[in-house]
Order: sequence, then structure tokens, then C-alpha cells
Amino acid sequence: MCKLYGNAPAAFLLVVIHSFAIIGAAADSAKSAKIQASSAWQVSQQFITNAHAACDNTSGSGIAECFIDQMAKAGASADAVSFAREFTRQNHGDVGIMTGFQPVGPVDIAWITYPLRANTNHSLLLVNGQPRLVNVEDLKLLDRKAMEQSPQFRDLKYRFPQVDLWPGDRDGTAWPNSQKGPNGGIQFVTDYPLLNGCHACARAGAALFTWNFNAQGKFLGTTFIGMTPPPLQ
Repeated sequence: MCKLYGNAPAAFLLVVIHSFAIIGAAADSAKSAKIQASSAWQVSQQFITNAHAACDNTSGSGIAECFIDQMAKAGASADAVSFAREFTRQNHGDVGIMTGFQPVGPVDIAWITYPLRANTNHSLLLVNGQPRLVNVEDLKLLDRKAMEQSPQFRDLKYRFPQVDLWPGDRDGTAWPNSQKGPNGGIQFVTDYPLLNGCHACARAGAALFTWNFNAQGKFLGTTFIGMTPPPLQ
């Protein structure tokens, strides 16, 4: 006879615990699976219109989950839905859908479209490294100190007193340049607009940074490499 623990036989409890362990392992495996082109899905205007009709009355954070649920109804693959759910959780509920993928190795590039944003509707992720998702538009990861100490930036401040970095002004079509880094690593070169105080304010050029990864794909940080001049008036 099985010894009872509470009201349940010990053998039964072991089966339940084992089952949860299997489920947890499966979830971890899905999360760690390599991101591939199968996670990309094209966002149409018809999808956005239908998703708004279905989700706009949803309260609070539920609107993000509702939008992602609409992807499957619109024909998105399970991989695309799973990626959107994973990234949106990491992105604090700001819905992001992969609309393009470029393998590079050991770190790859993914285009992201944000269907709920009014501005900056496209961005880039560097994926499949360590960490798994690195958001190129996360300005906190940029080496701002090196930029602000550069003679170029100090000169620019005289002409544009409110100049600052803004998220990439990307159109969803141009991939960043990749190049070999030290010791077999890889680097990605990206640019960021320098604006004089607001999204619609005067353009003061762009700042260039490399995103640095080692040979195993571990993120090592960013490096400021220079600036492009303001556009001619």
C-alpha cells in the first residue's frame, strides 16, 4: 500500500511532479530553440485593421495578447506567433512581430515591426547569441559616454544645444553591415539619428556604433566609432 501524503498517494504525487518537470523542460527547450526564418511573418494593413477591430476594446495589457492571438487567425505560423509572444514579453508589452530574418552566424539579424506604434515602427534585433534577443534600439546599451566625450559631439553641441541620440530611423529594408571582430568574433555597425530635442526637431547627423560579439555569440557591448555630419540646409 502506498504511503499517503495529505490525501494523495505518494506514487501519484511522484507522477504529477514528473509530469510538471517534463512540461517545464519542454517550455525551456522551445524558448532556447534557434530562431529562424520560419519566425518571420509579413504584417499586412488588413491584419492591422482586423486586429484593431478585435482588440481595441480590450483593457490594460490584454491588448498585446489579443493582437498576438489575431496573428494565428490571420495565418501566421506557430513559430511566428511564439516569437512575437516571447519578444513582446521581453519588450514590456510593446507588440513586436518579426517581418524579416537574415542568417549571419553565430548571431543573426531580425527585423521587427510594431503594429501599435505611431512612430518608429521598425527596429532590429540581434538574435541567437547570448543573450538570445539583443534589441539594437535599446539606447541604454550604447556607449554614450565615449560619444559625448568625442570632439565631434562637443562641436555639434554648439550648433545644436539639445542634440541627443534617438532610436534608429529604419524603414525595414536595409540590413546593418556585419564584419569580423577580434578573436573570431563578429560586429554589426548601426547608425542612430542625432536630433535637436524632439522627434520632429532638426537633424544633426547620425552616430555610428558597433555591436560586439565574441566567437561564441556572447554580447560584449557597443563601441562608438564616429558621426556623420548634419544634412545641408
